[in-house]
Amino acid sequence: MAASDARADCSEAALPAALADVPELARLLEIDPYLKPFAMDFQRRYKRFKETLNNIGENEGGIDKFSRGYESFGVHTCADGGLYCKEWAPGAEGVFLTGDFNDWNPFSYPYKKLDYGKWELYIPPKRNKSLLVPHGSKLKVVIRSKSGEILYRISPWAKYVTREGDNVNYDWIHWDPEHPYKFKHSKPTKPRGLRIYESHVGISSYEGKIASYKHFTCNVLPRIKDLGYNCIQMMAIMEHAYYASFGYQITSFFAASSRYGTPEELKELVDTAHSMGITVLLDVVHSHASKNSEDGLNMFDGTDSCYFHSGPRGNHDLWDSRLFAYSSWEVLRFLLSNIRWWLEEYGFDGFRFDGVTSMLYHHHGIGQGFSGDYHEYFGLQVDEDALIYLMLANHLIHTLYPDSITVAEDVSGMPAVCSPISQGGVGFDYRLAMAIPDKWIQLLKEFKDEDWNMGNIVYTLTNRRYLEKCIAYAESHDQALVGDKTLAFWLMDAEMYTNMSVLTPFTPVIDRGIQLHKMIRLITHALGGEGYLNFMGNEFGHPEWLDFPRKGNNESYHYARRQFHLTDDDLLRYKFLNNFDRDMNKLEERCGWLSAPQAYVSEKHEANKIIAFERAGLLFIFNFHPSKSYTDYRVGTTLPGKFKIVLDTDVAEYGGHQRLDHNTDFFSEDFKHNERPYSLLVYIPSRVGLILQNVDMTN
Repeated sequence: MAASDARADCSEAALPAALADVPELARLLEIDPYLKPFAMDFQRRYKRFKETLNNIGENEGGIDKFSRGYESFGVHTCADGGLYCKEWAPGAEGVFLTGDFNDWNPFSYPYKKLDYGKWELYIPPKRNKSLLVPHGSKLKVVIRSKSGEILYRISPWAKYVTREGDNVNYDWIHWDPEHPYKFKHSKPTKPRGLRIYESHVGISSYEGKIASYKHFTCNVLPRIKDLGYNCIQMMAIMEHAYYASFGYQITSFFAASSRYGTPEELKELVDTAHSMGITVLLDVVHSHASKNSEDGLNMFDGTDSCYFHSGPRGNHDLWDSRLFAYSSWEVLRFLLSNIRWWLEEYGFDGFRFDGVTSMLYHHHGIGQGFSGDYHEYFGLQVDEDALIYLMLANHLIHTLYPDSITVAEDVSGMPAVCSPISQGGVGFDYRLAMAIPDKWIQLLKEFKDEDWNMGNIVYTLTNRRYLEKCIAYAESHDQALVGDKTLAFWLMDAEMYTNMSVLTPFTPVIDRGIQLHKMIRLITHALGGEGYLNFMGNEFGHPEWLDFPRKGNNESYHYARRQFHLTDDDLLRYKFLNNFDRDMNKLEERCGWLSAPQAYVSEKHEANKIIAFERAGLLFIFNFHPSKSYTDYRVGTTLPGKFKIVLDTDVAEYGGHQRLDHNTDFFSEDFKHNERPYSLLVYIPSRVGLILQNVDMTN
């Protein structure tokens, strides 16, 4: 008997028990019957999740209390002016606190050893009741290792770290302002269709320097609001020592990056976004951590096994970073408390979890193609410790704030990542549709326009698991980085430097680039998912790639910036792409195609290069042919009555050729076409995407 047959028989026998243990597993198996042979895997995962949750309840008083670790761990000013300190350092022989307050005497304030590797210290207040450790003081935890070595460390729970002058390492600053920022605005309601503006504060200015939270609040937030995005995904906020890591080598998990300003200024940014009705997500990196030890988590207590797995399992070979021991009780406390900290202290509305694929598998996705065979998602290659942690994180987030949003960066396509925990899923709201940008780059890189395969485009845009929501995107920060090329650069390349002025000829290269840039975005937005993402500046075809200061470019900031002012220049063609992006988002806000059921594609004609589909009561038509226009082209629809053009990539305001008359009425007739009960005749110029709306339905 084949192994798969044996598994199926075994699973069939065990199915009743699995259905009894997982409350809504029957619904998951109804949605996808091919998961039935893996019912025991879902049962085991769910039971481990419940057992961990119950253990937290019995030993810690529940996940609510457990996830408030930041209220006791670290350093805290007490009401009496004294100081309470607590750390977890199971490998240490001694722990001490030092800093400005005791003239850096390393041993004058020893911590008392508690059970389970914890250490605590209470320092009484001064006699005059003044603060022993005032706001802004520098501190260090001193660790005496088992080998007798004396190590100076930053607390893993430090809330603010900064680097002075040319110092290599960060300093831990006691952050306890007399007047902390008070939020003035309530959180916005959860968007029905998520339109995400992926943002990096540091590069948000046109100047060759690191921009600030204040700059972003005053200058970039109004642009995001005007463009019609209802959500910001904030990158590189958790403190990272190496700027060029793009925020993916975290050193201090509870500290907002000081290179952009203070914690209070970040709170003001989030609060101001909320006042504009904009949801704010944090790019959270719990998939790995920086190898830094003097200003990071690594070797905190003198061992390689404090927060991470010891030995090879604790190292990510590709990223040169450390990997968390997700089954460790105190690591769970640390990470779940970190989630809660960003929600409660800074008012974030949810998270995009980075590197989920790396977390889910022991192989971390390295060298894996992920064919879609379900056996790839179950068995010994799955790191169920990490998977249970992600279930707990999603449970915590959605219990605390039911309207919170979580997004998984998973390239593997593991089933049920975006299914409810009650079904045996991981509990994410969305996953990133990571195959879509790769498809667009493949087409631009390897195929002539006339050889684009319409069926393959549609397949890539619609290939997602039923009832598991996706965030579609044509390109993200990954495609903007040096070494890769943005869509604008693939399309127009060097001519972006010479022919983007309206005073220069509208060359074939620029014409093609501007038209396809809009079409690619519109069809991705409308067909690719239940949410949409754009990386800052890409909406207007930012003319340069992104490259952070590093030795290889002489520490230059020239490419670590965004030139938003280019869209304000009436003589430049960037304004056309910016105008289109704004109107596309605002039409989605009115019509709600992202929150509508998946589109019905009625046509994907290879010779004509036509794609037509219906979604949210709208009729979308795309002509990708580089030269052929079609008069009286018949397109199927499910609706009778009069149609009007509501968006057209060819209008002059978007850099188009204005070949369509928006005053034209299109009437569908009782003529079946492409399995639709009605059809209408439309003029479709070459390289155009348009949306028609049934006027009878809107009146």
